[in-house]
Amino acid sequence: MEKQVKLYVYGSTVICASCVGAPSSKETEEWLRAAIGRKFADQPFEVEYVDIYDPEQTNPEVRELARKIVDEDYMYPVVAVDGEIIAEGNPRLKDIYQVMTDRGYEATM
Repeated sequence: MEKQVKLYVYGSTVICASCVGAPSSKETEEWLRAAIGRKFADQPFEVEYVDIYDPEQTNPEVRELARKIVDEDYMYPVVAVDGEIIAEGNPRLKDIYQVMTDRGYEATM
């Protein structure tokens, strides 16, 4: 693996108007953590939730992407790795898994 992957799940406690019925951003963060942990067992990674309306991050890149999501009306949750948006709205595990394997992670199931 190139380096440990850190996925950011950007969202809000308020469900986006076009996402009614979809899991919340926080639920998506927890779901991704569990699913990735099963698929890439014993390989280190992080999943961090960022509230787009209150990005308490000290990392300017994280704050800037949170602002962009709000300003440009992205459907959230938005999943990003290394400042690149890899999913918007209801993320597909297949896409997330591909990002992980592209970065050298090996599926264990």
